[in-house]
Amino acid sequence: MTLHLINGNPDAPSEPGTDRSYQRLAAQILALIVDGEFEAGERLPSERALAERFDVSRTSVREAIIALELQGAVEVRGGSGIYVNQTPAAAVKAPAFMPEAGPGPFELLRARCLIESEIAALAAETRKDADLDRIFAALADMREHMDDKLLNEAADRLFHLRIAESTGNSVLLQMVTAMWDHAKGPVWTKIDEHFHTTELRLASQEDHQRVFSALLSRDAGAARAAMRAHLERVINEFARAWR
Repeated sequence: MTLHLINGNPDAPSEPGTDRSYQRLAAQILALIVDGEFEAGERLPSERALAERFDVSRTSVREAIIALELQGAVEVRGGSGIYVNQTPAAAVKAPAFMPEAGPGPFELLRARCLIESEIAALAAETRKDADLDRIFAALADMREHMDDKLLNEAADRLFHLRIAESTGNSVLLQMVTAMWDHAKGPVWTKIDEHFHTTELRLASQEDHQRVFSALLSRDAGAARAAMRAHLERVINEFARAWR
């Protein structure tokens, strides 16, 4: 199975291979706060500036900021910037690392983009009519629950699992299940809170419809491209400017 790498410019959210641990980066930024370089009430440098300073991707900075927000060390003010929310004495009491040890949201989404696009391509060649019925049922549930985020997400998850299931490969199904199970930690929840919108759900519905159409027509190339485009959309939404 050939993995098709995500293309993009150096600032793109799909930038591969340059991310350091967002937890380590959060600890480094927190150390600057504790040392007094950034004082309480002061705005932090832009994500671009922090990325250049620490030689990491902007999405790594985004994840680190989310981790610091969860610790209460910074405050995200939409349209204004990121501000130090604690005095150094208070910030030093916060844990340097988030308790979860799983991957950051962007690392997880990039992995899904690579793996699930290939799974969709394989599913287009292996799916049976009964598989299509189950995939379509999940797609219909997503549309029915467009205004209920939790039910929509449950149907979304099932849609992706049904596609993996239709390959007939239990390991691929386990991989997709594990990746979805990782998207439950506090960092993922907070970034989802910031950037998940009804508009994203509507766009994702159309993305899923394109994936289903490719599966229906047994077009592996179209299925791969549609799944990749869908997950790249989510990556781009989670990486856009703070509201």
